[in-house]
Amino acid sequence: MITFQNVSMVYPNGTVALRNVNLKINDGEFVFIVGKSGAGKTTLTKLLMGEERITGGQLHTGKFKLEKLPKRKIPYLRRTMGVVFQDFRLFPNKTVYENIAFALRVIGEKPSVIRKKVPVFLNLVELTDKADRFPDELSGGEQQRVAFARALVNNPQVIIADEPTGNVDPEMSRELMDLLIRINNLGKTVIVVTHEKDLVNIFKKRVVTIRDGEIVSDRSGGYDDETD
Repeated sequence: MITFQNVSMVYPNGTVALRNVNLKINDGEFVFIVGKSGAGKTTLTKLLMGEERITGGQLHTGKFKLEKLPKRKIPYLRRTMGVVFQDFRLFPNKTVYENIAFALRVIGEKPSVIRKKVPVFLNLVELTDKADRFPDELSGGEQQRVAFARALVNNPQVIIADEPTGNVDPEMSRELMDLLIRINNLGKTVIVVTHEKDLVNIFKKRVVTIRDGEIVSDRSGGYDDETD
C-alpha cells in the first residue's frame, strides 16, 4: 500500500508543490494521476521514487517510510518500482536486448538469469524480432515498449508511468495503455501520470485530480471535468 498522510512539499526557492495531500493506493490498484502542467503531478512521483523529500507529513510505500528513509536505502526502495518516462531514457549505444538487460545487471543479477528473463519481457512487449536493434532504429512506440520491458524485468510491485504516451500517436497510446492494463491484471500496482483526458476516459479507472498542489477529486470512472 502507498499512503500519503498530510504530505507537503516546498522547494528551496519557496515554491509550494504539494499541500497536505492525503491519498491511499492499495496493492494491485490502477490509478490515473491527472492535472494541468505545474499542478504537482511530477513532484508526487518524484517523492515516491525518493528523488525529492517531503517537507511535511508522512509518506509510506510498502515497508518504506520515506519521510525518514536514509539515502543509502533509496536504491532498495527503487528496486520495488518500475518507472517509465515520456522521453524513454534508453541508452542509444545499447541494443534493445542490452537496454533491458541493463536493469538486471545494475542489481548484480547472474548472466544465466539475464539470459532467461530478457527474452520473456521482449515477448511481452512484442519486440522479440527487434532484440538486436538500436533505439534510433525503432519507432517512438517501439522505444516506449522497450522502456516498459526494462521497467518490468525486475518484477517490481509498483509501476509508475510518467506521461507514457506523450511522444507517440493516438493508436500507439491506446496500445501502450492496453499493455499497462495487462500488467495491472498480473497484480501490479499501476500509477499513470497524464494530462490526456480522452485516454483516461476510455479506461474507466480511478482518477485522482491535482490542482495547485492539492487533490481536488478522487473518483472512479473517468475524468472529472468540473475540477479541471
